[in-house]
Amino acid sequence: MAENTENTVRFGIGVSNAVQDIAQTGEIVAGADRAGLDHFSVSDHPYLGRMLDAYSLVGVLLGRTQRISGMVNVSNLPTRPAPMLARAVTSLSALTGGRVVLGLGAGGSWDDIARLGFARLSGGEAVRAFEEAFAVIRSLTGGGDPVTFDGEFYHLDRVEPAAVAAPPIWTGSVGAKSLAVTGRQADGWIPGHAADWLSVRYRESRPIIDEAARAVGRDPHAVATIYNLPGRISATPLASTRDQDGRWLGGSVAQWVAELTGAVLEHGAGGFTYFPVGDVPVEHASALWAEEIAPGVREALAKATPA
Repeated sequence: MAENTENTVRFGIGVSNAVQDIAQTGEIVAGADRAGLDHFSVSDHPYLGRMLDAYSLVGVLLGRTQRISGMVNVSNLPTRPAPMLARAVTSLSALTGGRVVLGLGAGGSWDDIARLGFARLSGGEAVRAFEEAFAVIRSLTGGGDPVTFDGEFYHLDRVEPAAVAAPPIWTGSVGAKSLAVTGRQADGWIPGHAADWLSVRYRESRPIIDEAARAVGRDPHAVATIYNLPGRISATPLASTRDQDGRWLGGSVAQWVAELTGAVLEHGAGGFTYFPVGDVPVEHASALWAEEIAPGVREALAKATPA
């Protein structure tokens, strides 16, 4: 298990990219920026007409904010070829002073991807294209000589890199082979299906990442675990904060602070992206997360960290 030894914990908020939620999304991200959250997150489903294009939305929201970073959680790589994805994230980074995280996924909804006209890949092909994308994206960042690359899926012929450095890359890997790619290549991992630090998915998946990192000479600590974390924020403490299967349900602000502080100190959590659920209005839950829970965890971690 990788540990977060530096307590550089990131707190983010997941927001809707539905066309009908434009105003609400803008207000939530503006509040998160004022409150000092680290990032906001939008999904990437380009095959759904009711959804805004993820990168268009991220760009507009970054233009309206001052400190918060934006990310697509996670970029649908089969529909966003790696060279163009590199151009998108380096452009956003240049425009915002580096306020971008690249979320990257190998692809999953292949029927939908194929309906958009993109080639359907086998599982093995998708993973190989996923790993090749890291090399392409990083080769097209940070300046230097024109890049020529002749891979299985990508071919570059004397392409000029952007001067901007590559942003952190977090993956949504699920299968063993893509988890190994994460260990070899990524800066962060977002466990699938909103799995948390007590889940079987985390316990079985994280060792694959760590082993793959060590096999190429990387410190497994270099790959942070950033959890997609839905949950209810209740006005009063809940008698049980987890269901019968052990999944986190939520609780009061104090229960959230205690749980997340423990996740960092005892399980090495590197960050959390909160997705409001339950009967509390989304705007209110988002404000509680940004203004009370995240600062509360940061304060608890500061007290627990030796000077």
